[in-house]
Amino acid sequence: MAFCANCGSQVTGTFCPNCGTAVGSAAGSAPGPGFSTGAPMASAPGLTENVASALCYLFGLITGIIFLVLAPYNQNRTVRFHAFQSIFFNIGWIVFFILWGMISVMMHGFGFLLSPLFSLVFFLLWLYLMFSAYNKKKIKLPVIGDLAEKQA
Repeated sequence: MAFCANCGSQVTGTFCPNCGTAVGSAAGSAPGPGFSTGAPMASAPGLTENVASALCYLFGLITGIIFLVLAPYNQNRTVRFHAFQSIFFNIGWIVFFILWGMISVMMHGFGFLLSPLFSLVFFLLWLYLMFSAYNKKKIKLPVIGDLAEKQA
């Protein structure tokens, strides 16, 4: 059974009954799974730039690294910026809390009274960065943002 190479209709003669194209040796047998009817195939769904940028912050280091590795997103400069800023922000957060823990021990535990306040500030900044990235605003943190921009 032959099919039109132009529109994919079943052909019984030398002309396609659907589009009128002459069908000779160009007519194939059965269309395969990737058969195109002349219209462009729909591309695979993916994340938009703002969603990918916001998700870079979701789980910190993990999602930042994931978006630097995934093929369509590691080509996008904006997503790369947010991924690097997320990684550097979380590394800074970890280093700060390690140093703050040492200072608190030296102050005989009085420094631990401020730890919930610092945690709240970092949490609110994390939410703000994620919200801004989703709304396509490029928020650059003072030192971390410059490093992220150089890497992106």
